[in-house]
Amino acid sequence: MTTNGQKRQKTRKPLLINAFVMGCAGLQNPGLWKHPKDSSHRFNQIDHWTYLAKLAEKGKFNALFIADVLGGYDVYKGPENLATPAVAGAQWPVTEPSAVVSAMAAVTTNLAFGVTFSTISEAPYHFARRLSTLDHLTKGRIGWNVVSSYLESAARNLLNGEKLDEHDQRYLKAEEYIQIVYELLLSSWRDDAVVLDKKAGVYTDPTRFRKINFEGKFFKVPGPHIVDPTPQRLPVILQAGTSKVGKEFAAKHAEIVFVISFSPDDLKPKIAEVRQLAKEKFGRNHDDIKFVALATPVIGATHELAEEKYQELLSYGDIEGAQALFGGWTGIDLSQYGEDEELGNVSSNAMRGAVQNWTKAIPNEKRWTRKVIAKQITVGGLGPAFVGTPEEIADELEHWSDHAGLDGFNFTYAVNPLSFEEIVEDLIPVLQRRGLAQKEYPNPETGSTFRKNLFGTDFVPSTHPAYNLRWRAGVSKEEFEKSLSK
Repeated sequence: MTTNGQKRQKTRKPLLINAFVMGCAGLQNPGLWKHPKDSSHRFNQIDHWTYLAKLAEKGKFNALFIADVLGGYDVYKGPENLATPAVAGAQWPVTEPSAVVSAMAAVTTNLAFGVTFSTISEAPYHFARRLSTLDHLTKGRIGWNVVSSYLESAARNLLNGEKLDEHDQRYLKAEEYIQIVYELLLSSWRDDAVVLDKKAGVYTDPTRFRKINFEGKFFKVPGPHIVDPTPQRLPVILQAGTSKVGKEFAAKHAEIVFVISFSPDDLKPKIAEVRQLAKEKFGRNHDDIKFVALATPVIGATHELAEEKYQELLSYGDIEGAQALFGGWTGIDLSQYGEDEELGNVSSNAMRGAVQNWTKAIPNEKRWTRKVIAKQITVGGLGPAFVGTPEEIADELEHWSDHAGLDGFNFTYAVNPLSFEEIVEDLIPVLQRRGLAQKEYPNPETGSTFRKNLFGTDFVPSTHPAYNLRWRAGVSKEEFEKSLSK
């Protein structure tokens, strides 16, 4: 007789499992750095990161996803109030994400790294160099999480004191920015440009690299790229936009889309919309894009023990810090509302929409006030906390995956590194037995590129907009430039 678990294992693909981290204390859980077993405050020490990388690889995680922001969460009790996030340690301070990647790559073979970089953070020419360098040093295990930034506190320091561009305008710039990166990485050097001919004394054939001469509305970049072709040629493209233009950007470019919601019912139409847009507008296939959701597992040997652990975690949460994070995420200053005001009834459409996301997932909560929202954020942030035994959490993950059309999850922590240790030791084995998590990497001894592990190929498929921009071996400069002009 075949059990349901055995049937699942035969018929389904393993979920993508990523660790979701950031160069700060707490990340999605403001105040939990106070927990006696938490060491997330060690984010500025390299052994903190190398330990996490080895732990994630032990659990056969696909990737370690590093979030980032370029400014403080200063909307709550503003203007420009950084006192609240500073006291709470709510993503303040924050270190630069790419600096730790090489150290983590050095102690792992298969784990990939998705790193967040904003299109307002630096000139695209310099950023392309950073991206290529990371892809070389990780042997092709790098991905770029493309963001256009949303914090005015970042704009004040990066844009010569100017305000952040209007939302849709930021995506227009991002579209031009990513095109430059594509061309620098793919169209500037031929695959076989570096010949390393010691006898002839030729390192790089000068006929095999070229300027891109990009001239757009926002950027002018002649090139050529300063780094030779990398293992993937183009790092995996990740994206997390949820607006109309964000979804279109994802449908066109993304290989992994990071989605956030408290309800699989809410995610299902959003994922379907991006998949449909990718197919109908950009000619991409269903499997060209993977969707992963944020989740915080709170694991106990019994359901009762897991609930006790969750309540204990809540006791360390920083209510003020949670409201500061909410202000940065949504642009809504909760201090303008009364302590006991029912926020589902206020005039702000954005506020009502945010509250509706919670009420769909937590219908038993009758009054969504500032304190209730903040309490919810303290464990899990803008994503669900799955509380229960490993089997119960596996059930929930499977339900979300099947119902919403998800391909995987970004697991974040309540207590770092304890939460990841519990995921690896207790949850992953249950997922593996059900066929919901990979038991081994495709090439465990030698490793593979990030894209190869995801899709079975080192380069993007022909349906991706970057595919035809690659200057392939054996193609002359004249032939290649003629193909670009078509």
